[in-house]
Amino acid sequence: MRIPLLLLTLLSFISAIAQDDDMPDLRSKKDNFKKVMEKDVRSDAATFTMSGIDESVGKPLLLSVPVTDYSRSSIHFEGNGIGVTITAGNFDATKHKLVYSDKYLIKIDNKAYYGRYSEVPKHNIASVQVKIDNDSIAIPATAYFDLYNPAFTYSDGSQVKTFAGVYQSADKRKVYIYMLNRDNLG
Repeated sequence: MRIPLLLLTLLSFISAIAQDDDMPDLRSKKDNFKKVMEKDVRSDAATFTMSGIDESVGKPLLLSVPVTDYSRSSIHFEGNGIGVTITAGNFDATKHKLVYSDKYLIKIDNKAYYGRYSEVPKHNIASVQVKIDNDSIAIPATAYFDLYNPAFTYSDGSQVKTFAGVYQSADKRKVYIYMLNRDNLG
């Protein structure tokens, strides 16, 4: 029996750049964590998401898969028989329909998007590759098509860190890929 994989991409983008109050924002105002109804998945996600802090009190942490390699355009996690590589590519605006409201980009291909909202993206997530034991798990582009300008790592001055993570549930039946992107960090 194969280990089922659940890709849960909870993504929050926080911008430190002051934005015009009149800028239309068509992205969902409801936090994705609040939409999770499956009790086991919600309990797991509470242990590593910012939105789940209140629900995570007293719960054991999930097993974290460590980062083993990174660059400006990719990050790789490997351990416990799990390997995950997230790769960024260049965003080609000529291959997409960009929808503006006044001077602000509000939709890409008629969909709200995440990652430096209101600006034309420079990068997109090109692929998410997952390998569990010796099996490759196909992650469809529909799971990450609306995520742009990923920042895989940042520096706190003395050390390179990441807000991304890969976690395995206690029952070892689910794998979670999490990215929190802060646009104001390099």
